Amino acid sequence: MKKLIILLFISHFTIAQNFKAVKDTSALKQKIESMSKAVNSIESDFTQVKSLNMLSEKITSKGSFKFKKENMLRWEYNTPYKYLIVINKDKIWIRDEKKTQKYDMNSNKVFKEINDVMMSCVQGNIFKSGKFKVAYFESEKYYKLELIPLQKNMKESLKKINMYFDKNVTSVNKLDMIEPNDDYTTLEFNLKSQNAPLQDNIFTVK
Repeated sequence: MKKLIILLFISHFTIAQNFKAVKDTSALKQKIESMSKAVNSIESDFTQVKSLNMLSEKITSKGSFKFKKENMLRWEYNTPYKYLIVINKDKIWIRDEKKTQKYDMNSNKVFKEINDVMMSCVQGNIFKSGKFKVAYFESEKYYKLELIPLQKNMKESLKKINMYFDKNVTSVNKLDMIEPNDDYTTLEFNLKSQNAPLQDNIFTVK
């Protein structure tokens, strides 16, 4: 379950560009922090491509993504299968085509850790968590944060997380995750809107 949820949340994206180290990391951190404070809600479509060593073909999925401060997230897969993950503060719902399960975040350390990482990724302030060694890079079109886990339990599931921003640093454009066995998943956001009003009831599952 732990590995499944992480794979659904976080992904690997390889960009055919030349990245170099950012010279002024303080300025970039300030841009990302300003973005985190300014974004109250996000609504986006996404395309995800999984690549597993045991499979020769890649698995492509599409769906929609919604986020609202504080700590509300709706991650919905529409094709080729139906799958839903909803986080509302200290509650998480997971629904597949057969059943819905509800969990208490505070009573499950794994879910709480995943939630903290995901929310930090979405809001762009993960470099402040102290759970990763962070390196900063840039290309002509992107900034990239390369995040290496520092905690032993996280290292068992994650080899590296990369986070990509456009040069205006208005949102997280792409996320990537590489597992210790080099399985990876690619995810790309197609931003529809920021700071549009989102009703709280979309962050519950009945």
